[in-house]
Amino acid sequence: MSALERLAATVESRRNADPDSSWTAKLLSRGPEKCAEKFGEEAVEAIIEAVRGDPARLTSEAADVLYHLLVMLTARGVTLADVLRELERREGTSGIAEKKGRAG
Repeated sequence: MSALERLAATVESRRNADPDSSWTAKLLSRGPEKCAEKFGEEAVEAIIEAVRGDPARLTSEAADVLYHLLVMLTARGVTLADVLRELERREGTSGIAEKKGRAG
């Protein structure tokens, strides 16, 4: 099991934990919209570090983004396995072709 899979399992296990004892439970208790907002904040911080060019800071912010992505997914009942299946479905397809094939 990868570190990302272990993190996803930990996030899921905190779904019903006490928000006073778990940051993840606190985030989840605030609802999907707040989880999405926090993910957006972390994504912006990663973008800033990418522009600044400090690899260590970008690495740290990228880890935060992955964590908050998992929290956001969990808040909406989407699992890492769901996302990985979608990536596998897209594997071998050009990004240009994949975008053209999207509905809407």
